[in-house]
Amino acid sequence: MSYQIQEINRRIQADPKEFVDACDAAYAEKIERAARAIAENVRTCPIVLLSGPSGSGKTTTAMKIAEALRGMGISSQSLAMDDYFRTVNPRTAPRTPEGDIDFESPACLDMDLLGKHLNALARGEEIHLPRYNFVTRVQSGPIGRPMRLGKDEVVVCEGIHALNDDIAAYCPDAFRLYISARSVVVDGDGQEIFKGTWMRLLRRLVRDSNFRGTPAAATLDMWANVRRGEKRFISPFKERANLMFDSSLACEVSALKPFVVPLLEAVSQEKYPIAGEMLRALDRFEVLDESYIAPDSLAREFIGGSTYSY
Repeated sequence: MSYQIQEINRRIQADPKEFVDACDAAYAEKIERAARAIAENVRTCPIVLLSGPSGSGKTTTAMKIAEALRGMGISSQSLAMDDYFRTVNPRTAPRTPEGDIDFESPACLDMDLLGKHLNALARGEEIHLPRYNFVTRVQSGPIGRPMRLGKDEVVVCEGIHALNDDIAAYCPDAFRLYISARSVVVDGDGQEIFKGTWMRLLRRLVRDSNFRGTPAAATLDMWANVRRGEKRFISPFKERANLMFDSSLACEVSALKPFVVPLLEAVSQEKYPIAGEMLRALDRFEVLDESYIAPDSLAREFIGGSTYSY
C-alpha cells in the first residue's frame, strides 16, 4: 500500500481533523474485521496469537480488539510474551554477529512454558503468569497473577514471536493475526520517498525517547539487529496468519515529525546516514499538530497522551 505525499499535505492544509478522523476510521474497520474473525473462532479455540515486528502497534491493536470483542459480548484477557523472557545468562544467551546478546531471538524466551500455559488456558485450566524484570533481566517464574478463561472468553497473546512454530504447535487451532506498518509514501510520479520500514523506526525513536529514556543514537544502534531479527525470526511465520493487515496511518508521519526531527538532528549523520535520509524526506511533509490526534488513536501509543495504559 502507498500514500501520496501531495494528498497527505493537501488534506492537512484543508481539514486536518477530518483527515485524522478518516485515518482512525479506516483503522477501526480493520480492528472490527479482526474481532469478527476472532469471534467466529472462539468456540474452536479461545487463543489469539498476535504478532508483528517492532513498532507495529501491537499493544494498542490488542486493546482495541478487546474493546471490539466486548461489543460482541466476548470478554478477553491479555498475555504479554515479554513476561516469558528467560533470566539472562551471559554464558548461554544467543549472540548477534557483533557479539552482543541477541534479545530479538526467540531463544531468549521460555517458549515451552508459554506454549504449555496457552494449552492449559485452552483446556479451561488455571495458570500463574511469570513476570520478567527488564531492569535486572530476571524472570520470577510462574508465580505471578493467576489466569483462567471463562466461557466464551479469549486470551490475546501478543508479541513479536507469537506466530513462531514453537508456540503455534501448542495451539494449532488458535486464531493468528499479523500486523505491520508497511506502507510507503510516494511522490506524484510514484517514486518512493518514505520507506515502509521508516514508519516503524520513527515510532520506535519517538516511543523509546518518550517512555524508555532511550536516546535516538541507542535506538539507531539497535535497529540493524532489530531488522535482522525480523527477517530471521518474524517474517518467515507471517504467512501462518489467518489475517494480516497494515497498521500504518496516512497521517502519522506528519504527526510524528515534530517529535522525531529534534531526535534525528541530535545524532551524527556521518555515523547514522539513515538519520539524514529521513530528515530530508521529512522535510517534504506538512506538520500535523498533536491536538488533532484523538486520545484513543493508535498514534498515541508512540507520542503519548493515550487513554490506554501501556
